[in-house]
Amino acid sequence: MTATTPTAPRAGALDASRTTATAARVLRQLRHDPRTIALMLLVPCVMLVLLRYVFDGSPHTFDDIGASLLGIFPLITMFLVTSIATLRERTSGTLERLLAMPLGKADLIAGYALAFGTVAIIQSALATGLSVWVLGLDVTGSPWLLLLVALLDALLGTALGLFVSAFAASEFQAVQFMPAVIFPQLLLCGLFAPRSTMHPALAAISDVLPMSYAVDGMNQVLHHPDMTATFVRDVLIVAGCALLVLGLGAATLRRRTR
Repeated sequence: MTATTPTAPRAGALDASRTTATAARVLRQLRHDPRTIALMLLVPCVMLVLLRYVFDGSPHTFDDIGASLLGIFPLITMFLVTSIATLRERTSGTLERLLAMPLGKADLIAGYALAFGTVAIIQSALATGLSVWVLGLDVTGSPWLLLLVALLDALLGTALGLFVSAFAASEFQAVQFMPAVIFPQLLLCGLFAPRSTMHPALAAISDVLPMSYAVDGMNQVLHHPDMTATFVRDVLIVAGCALLVLGLGAATLRRRTR
């Protein structure tokens, strides 16, 4: 009887052990970078505190826009941190060495998403708890629904950061993507003016931007005591966009020959 050699795992297949190993490696690196941890966990909370006391004489204004920004701040910070951290892996050669191993693109992207998603859960819980139970954000619906939307927004920011890192050659270029990717969504999401009052061309563009549905979802929780059909639609769209962008990130992941 001849012994058969075990077949190596397919590099393109998603494997739970390889994914969790990748996530654990990224989390170990983050643990030794206190500035990045502070940026992800503390900056959204500090911004919300500043916002609350900027409108100290008009608490209803904080109630009107605080829920929206509760979703926007995590998206922005996770976009910045993820794009820079992933690009650092690419330029340092770490990504090149990982792709030379029996590690699929799906494993790598899923591992990064799992690691930063874990941080996103902590970040969203801190920001939501601070807003509702410390800063007095008045919401009609359940705070848990606020937390759900904030978490999905942070995951969307993670996915966008992973995706745009493929098109940047330096950390400075990664930051330059923020005006192109984040700022148009910020202006058109309905935070500054209702989307229905915008020019029809801009309203049409806003309809395909995921941040618009993130803000809509937050407003649904702000004004309705129960989960609405619009809220479910908004949550599904934001989650679907995050998964789509992660898939695009895996498609753009490739070895760089020097």
